[in-house]
Amino acid sequence: MTTLDGLPPLREVINTHDLRAKKSLGQNFLLDLNLTGKIARQAGDLSACDVLEIGPGPGGLTRALLMEGARKVVAIEQDPRCLPALAEVSEHHNGRLQVLQGDALAINPLDHLQQPVRIVANLPYNVGTELLTRWLSPPDWPPFWQSLTLMFQKEVAQRIVAKPRTKAYGRLSILCQWLTTPRIVMEIPPAAFTPPPKVTSAVVHLERRETPAFAADAKILNHVVAKAFGQRRKMLRASLKSLHPDIEDCLRVADIKPTQRAEEIPLENFCMLARALENAKI
Repeated sequence: MTTLDGLPPLREVINTHDLRAKKSLGQNFLLDLNLTGKIARQAGDLSACDVLEIGPGPGGLTRALLMEGARKVVAIEQDPRCLPALAEVSEHHNGRLQVLQGDALAINPLDHLQQPVRIVANLPYNVGTELLTRWLSPPDWPPFWQSLTLMFQKEVAQRIVAKPRTKAYGRLSILCQWLTTPRIVMEIPPAAFTPPPKVTSAVVHLERRETPAFAADAKILNHVVAKAFGQRRKMLRASLKSLHPDIEDCLRVADIKPTQRAEEIPLENFCMLARALENAKI
């Protein structure tokens, strides 16, 4: 039995290569190629793009990306057990798949990619947020990628798109919305995975902004937001008092009441505050 791409079903691949998901690697495999195809399509037209994928496992999403016409897929896989299955995918698709074996947090894939680049991945839960933060914190903006189409726990996805005055609104919301236009494009129930996780997952598509939404120094903005949300129950005049002796004046310049709390402040005002502090020589 073969599937639409001419390769064996994923359950057969897993049995053939004895690919039992490892909790230590944050593995939860998606075996429904119709579902992985839907995820791949959320990334847009891939025919003129190289795609970076993290944690392909037995290759479900990888196969979907290739079937959707990706010019090339560069996949980083830490688990050596998955390499024979991925080699079969690469051979079947005439070498359009290149697999780099190792830790995605330690490998620089740029030498293997040509612009334009999109990142599409069912991220391992244990490194997902750290990878996202790294992709959003390059030395210079815009980064090497055009868009990110990533699967997270639903709770993380909600933090990415959260608005002020909500419980989910925080540092991740500010960083993502300052540099991209993020939206949740689909939710995936636990039953879709092998083994099923305990939580619902969600796919977020983040299209990069060519310039940040509002002017601000990245280092100062990140420092301000970290301080503000590090003590989110406190009024800002208290949580930010260590930043500047005249912090209340800086807050007023940014049209922020000193008695407000971090979760009440929109992105634009945080950027105004970062500029005010920069002008005040923090």
